[in-house]
Amino acid sequence: MPILPLVMLGMLAGSFIGLGAMLYVLIKSDNTLSFASIQLLGGLAFCLGLILVVVAGAELFTGNNLIVMAWADNKISLYGLLRNWTVVCIANLFGAAGMATLVFLSGHVLMNDGAIAEQYLNIAATKSDLTNTEALFRGILCNILVCMAVWMAIAGKTVTDKVVAIIFPITAFVAAGFEHSVANMYFYPMALLIQHFSILDIPGSLITFIDFFRNIFFVIIGNIIGGSIFVGLVYHIIYQRKY
Repeated sequence: MPILPLVMLGMLAGSFIGLGAMLYVLIKSDNTLSFASIQLLGGLAFCLGLILVVVAGAELFTGNNLIVMAWADNKISLYGLLRNWTVVCIANLFGAAGMATLVFLSGHVLMNDGAIAEQYLNIAATKSDLTNTEALFRGILCNILVCMAVWMAIAGKTVTDKVVAIIFPITAFVAAGFEHSVANMYFYPMALLIQHFSILDIPGSLITFIDFFRNIFFVIIGNIIGGSIFVGLVYHIIYQRKY
Protein backbone atom coordinates (compact mmCIF):
# COMPACT_ATOMS: atom_id res chain seq x y z
CA MET A 1 0.00 0.00 0.00
CA PRO A 2 1.33 3.51 -0.79
CA ILE A 3 2.54 5.44 2.24
CA LEU A 4 -0.17 8.15 2.29
CA PRO A 5 -3.24 5.88 2.47
CA LEU A 6 -1.35 3.59 4.88
CA VAL A 7 -0.68 6.53 7.21
CA MET A 8 -4.24 7.85 6.94
CA LEU A 9 -5.79 4.45 7.57
CA GLY A 10 -3.41 4.01 10.51
CA MET A 11 -4.50 7.31 12.01
CA LEU A 12 -8.13 6.32 11.56
CA ALA A 13 -7.51 3.06 13.40
CA GLY A 14 -5.87 4.89 16.31
CA SER A 15 -8.78 7.29 16.55
CA PHE A 16 -11.31 4.42 16.33
CA ILE A 17 -9.64 2.57 19.19
CA GLY A 18 -9.63 5.88 21.09
CA LEU A 19 -13.39 6.11 20.70
CA GLY A 20 -13.79 2.60 22.09
CA ALA A 21 -11.50 3.50 25.01
CA MET A 22 -13.52 6.67 25.64
CA LEU A 23 -16.70 4.62 25.96
CA TYR A 24 -14.90 2.15 28.23
CA VAL A 25 -13.85 4.91 30.64
CA LEU A 26 -17.41 6.21 30.74
CA ILE A 27 -18.49 2.84 32.14
CA LYS A 28 -15.49 2.67 34.49
CA SER A 29 -16.38 6.03 36.03
CA ASP A 30 -19.71 4.72 37.39
CA ASN A 31 -18.90 3.68 40.95
CA THR A 32 -22.42 2.35 41.55
CA LEU A 33 -21.60 -0.79 39.55
CA SER A 34 -19.84 -3.88 40.89
CA PHE A 35 -16.31 -4.70 39.76
CA ALA A 36 -17.42 -7.56 37.51
CA SER A 37 -20.18 -5.45 35.96
CA ILE A 38 -17.79 -2.59 35.24
CA GLN A 39 -15.22 -4.91 33.64
CA LEU A 40 -17.77 -6.77 31.54
CA LEU A 41 -19.76 -3.73 30.39
CA GLY A 42 -16.56 -1.76 29.85
CA GLY A 43 -15.18 -4.54 27.66
CA LEU A 44 -18.40 -4.63 25.67
CA ALA A 45 -18.22 -0.86 25.15
CA PHE A 46 -14.58 -1.06 24.04
CA CYS A 47 -15.63 -3.37 21.18
CA LEU A 48 -16.70 -0.21 19.34
CA GLY A 49 -13.06 0.42 18.44
CA LEU A 50 -12.35 -2.84 16.61
CA ILE A 51 -15.82 -2.90 15.05
CA LEU A 52 -15.07 0.47 13.45
CA VAL A 53 -11.65 -0.75 12.31
CA VAL A 54 -12.95 -3.95 10.73
CA VAL A 55 -16.24 -2.72 9.26
CA ALA A 56 -15.33 0.85 8.25
CA GLY A 57 -11.79 -0.09 7.24
CA ALA A 58 -8.53 0.98 8.89
CA GLU A 59 -4.97 -0.24 9.56
CA LEU A 60 -4.48 -1.36 13.17
CA PHE A 61 -1.02 -2.41 14.34
CA THR A 62 -2.23 -5.20 16.62
CA GLY A 63 -4.47 -6.75 13.97
CA ASN A 64 -1.74 -6.32 11.35
CA ASN A 65 0.48 -8.66 13.36
CA LEU A 66 -1.36 -11.36 11.38
CA ILE A 67 0.52 -10.18 8.27
CA VAL A 68 3.30 -12.44 9.51
CA MET A 69 1.32 -15.23 7.80
CA ALA A 70 1.96 -13.64 4.39
CA TRP A 71 5.66 -13.28 5.23
CA ALA A 72 5.89 -16.92 6.34
CA ASP A 73 4.21 -17.93 3.05
CA ASN A 74 6.79 -15.90 1.04
CA LYS A 75 4.12 -13.55 -0.30
CA ILE A 76 5.80 -10.45 1.16
CA SER A 77 9.35 -9.59 2.19
CA LEU A 78 10.57 -9.03 5.72
CA TYR A 79 11.05 -5.37 4.74
CA GLY A 80 7.41 -5.16 3.64
CA LEU A 81 6.28 -6.67 6.94
CA LEU A 82 8.40 -4.33 9.09
CA ARG A 83 7.48 -1.32 6.92
CA ASN A 84 3.78 -1.94 7.50
CA TRP A 85 4.18 -2.49 11.24
CA THR A 86 6.38 0.59 11.73
CA VAL A 87 4.29 3.01 9.67
CA VAL A 88 0.98 1.76 11.06
CA CYS A 89 2.19 1.77 14.67
CA ILE A 90 3.38 5.38 14.42
CA ALA A 91 0.20 6.41 12.58
CA ASN A 92 -1.90 4.67 15.26
CA LEU A 93 -0.08 6.74 17.90
CA PHE A 94 -0.87 10.01 16.14
CA GLY A 95 -4.48 8.98 15.58
CA ALA A 96 -5.03 7.87 19.18
CA ALA A 97 -3.26 10.91 20.68
CA GLY A 98 -5.17 13.18 18.30
CA MET A 99 -8.47 11.66 19.39
CA ALA A 100 -7.45 12.09 23.04
CA THR A 101 -6.81 15.77 22.34
CA LEU A 102 -10.19 16.25 20.65
CA VAL A 103 -12.03 14.48 23.47
CA PHE A 104 -10.13 16.51 26.09
CA LEU A 105 -10.91 19.82 24.37
CA SER A 106 -14.60 18.85 24.17
CA GLY A 107 -14.84 18.93 27.97
CA HIS A 108 -15.94 15.28 28.06
CA VAL A 109 -13.61 14.49 30.97
CA LEU A 110 -15.50 16.92 33.22
CA MET A 111 -18.64 14.77 33.09
CA ASN A 112 -19.85 12.91 36.18
CA ASP A 113 -18.37 15.65 38.39
CA GLY A 114 -14.87 14.96 37.12
CA ALA A 115 -15.04 11.21 37.80
CA ILE A 116 -14.16 10.50 34.17
CA ALA A 117 -10.97 12.57 34.40
CA GLU A 118 -10.07 10.85 37.66
CA GLN A 119 -10.61 7.46 36.05
CA TYR A 120 -8.23 8.28 33.19
CA LEU A 121 -5.53 9.13 35.72
CA ASN A 122 -6.24 5.94 37.69
CA ILE A 123 -6.01 3.83 34.53
CA ALA A 124 -2.69 5.38 33.51
CA ALA A 125 -1.30 5.02 37.05
CA THR A 126 -2.33 1.35 37.19
CA LYS A 127 -0.63 0.68 33.86
CA SER A 128 2.50 2.48 35.06
CA ASP A 129 2.62 0.31 38.18
CA LEU A 130 2.86 -2.89 36.11
CA THR A 131 6.24 -4.58 36.08
CA ASN A 132 7.90 -5.06 32.69
CA THR A 133 7.08 -8.77 32.85
CA GLU A 134 3.43 -8.11 33.64
CA ALA A 135 3.14 -5.60 30.79
CA LEU A 136 4.76 -8.08 28.39
CA PHE A 137 2.53 -11.03 29.24
CA ARG A 138 -0.63 -8.92 29.39
CA GLY A 139 0.32 -7.70 25.92
CA ILE A 140 0.71 -11.28 24.71
CA LEU A 141 -2.65 -12.38 26.07
CA CYS A 142 -4.37 -9.26 24.74
CA ASN A 143 -3.27 -9.74 21.17
CA ILE A 144 -4.04 -13.43 21.11
CA LEU A 145 -7.65 -12.41 21.67
CA VAL A 146 -7.54 -9.38 19.34
CA CYS A 147 -6.07 -11.39 16.46
CA MET A 148 -8.55 -14.21 17.06
CA ALA A 149 -11.31 -11.60 16.77
CA VAL A 150 -9.87 -10.32 13.48
CA TRP A 151 -9.30 -13.87 12.23
CA MET A 152 -12.93 -14.81 12.91
CA ALA A 153 -14.28 -11.49 11.58
CA ILE A 154 -12.59 -12.22 8.23
CA ALA A 155 -14.76 -15.33 8.01
CA GLY A 156 -17.93 -13.26 8.45
CA LYS A 157 -19.99 -12.63 5.33
CA THR A 158 -22.17 -9.85 6.75
CA VAL A 159 -21.65 -6.89 9.08
CA THR A 160 -23.59 -8.76 11.77
CA ASP A 161 -21.28 -11.77 11.43
CA LYS A 162 -18.22 -9.59 11.86
CA VAL A 163 -19.63 -7.74 14.88
CA VAL A 164 -20.58 -10.97 16.66
CA ALA A 165 -17.12 -12.44 15.96
CA ILE A 166 -15.48 -9.37 17.51
CA ILE A 167 -17.58 -8.93 20.65
CA PHE A 168 -16.60 -11.91 22.81
CA PRO A 169 -12.78 -11.94 22.40
CA ILE A 170 -12.50 -8.16 22.80
CA THR A 171 -14.82 -8.07 25.81
CA ALA A 172 -12.74 -10.86 27.35
CA PHE A 173 -9.35 -9.14 26.97
CA VAL A 174 -10.63 -5.82 28.34
CA ALA A 175 -12.49 -7.43 31.25
CA ALA A 176 -9.38 -9.44 32.15
CA GLY A 177 -7.22 -6.30 32.24
CA PHE A 178 -4.84 -7.23 29.43
CA GLU A 179 -2.74 -4.59 27.64
CA HIS A 180 -3.46 -3.22 24.14
CA SER A 181 -0.69 -0.96 22.83
CA VAL A 182 -2.93 1.26 20.68
CA ALA A 183 -5.48 1.73 23.46
CA ASN A 184 -2.61 2.81 25.71
CA MET A 185 -1.66 5.36 23.03
CA TYR A 186 -5.00 6.97 23.87
CA PHE A 187 -5.07 6.49 27.64
CA TYR A 188 -1.64 7.96 28.38
CA PRO A 189 -1.92 11.15 26.28
CA MET A 190 -5.34 11.76 27.80
CA ALA A 191 -3.97 11.31 31.32
CA LEU A 192 -1.08 13.67 30.55
CA LEU A 193 -3.48 16.29 29.15
CA ILE A 194 -5.69 16.07 32.24
CA GLN A 195 -2.68 16.21 34.54
CA HIS A 196 -1.17 19.32 32.94
CA PHE A 197 -4.09 21.26 31.46
CA SER A 198 -7.28 20.33 33.32
CA ILE A 199 -9.00 22.78 35.65
CA LEU A 200 -9.63 19.87 38.02
CA ASP A 201 -7.37 19.29 41.00
CA ILE A 202 -7.10 15.51 41.21
CA PRO A 203 -4.63 14.10 43.76
CA GLY A 204 -2.58 11.05 42.90
CA SER A 205 0.63 9.82 41.33
CA LEU A 206 2.12 11.91 38.54
CA ILE A 207 2.19 10.25 35.12
CA THR A 208 5.34 10.85 33.07
CA PHE A 209 6.39 10.32 29.46
CA ILE A 210 8.88 7.75 30.76
CA ASP A 211 5.94 5.75 32.20
CA PHE A 212 4.21 6.01 28.83
CA PHE A 213 7.13 4.83 26.70
CA ARG A 214 8.19 2.08 29.11
CA ASN A 215 4.68 0.65 29.10
CA ILE A 216 4.27 0.96 25.33
CA PHE A 217 7.65 -0.70 24.65
CA PHE A 218 6.88 -3.90 26.57
CA VAL A 219 3.23 -4.03 25.54
CA ILE A 220 4.14 -3.70 21.85
CA ILE A 221 6.61 -6.58 22.17
CA GLY A 222 3.93 -8.64 23.92
CA ASN A 223 1.34 -7.77 21.28
CA ILE A 224 3.72 -8.86 18.51
CA ILE A 225 4.44 -12.17 20.23
CA GLY A 226 0.76 -12.84 20.96
CA GLY A 227 -0.57 -11.93 17.52
CA SER A 228 2.28 -13.04 15.27
CA ILE A 229 3.47 -16.22 16.96
CA PHE A 230 0.51 -17.57 18.94
CA VAL A 231 -2.08 -16.82 16.25
CA GLY A 232 -0.48 -15.99 12.89
CA LEU A 233 2.34 -18.53 12.80
CA VAL A 234 0.27 -21.21 14.53
CA TYR A 235 -2.41 -21.04 11.85
CA HIS A 236 0.23 -20.82 9.14
CA ILE A 237 1.76 -24.08 10.36
CA ILE A 238 -1.66 -25.72 10.57
CA TYR A 239 -3.04 -24.66 7.19
CA GLN A 240 -0.31 -23.32 4.91
CA ARG A 241 2.91 -25.13 5.63
CA LYS A 242 3.73 -27.81 3.08
CA TYR A 243 4.50 -31.16 4.72
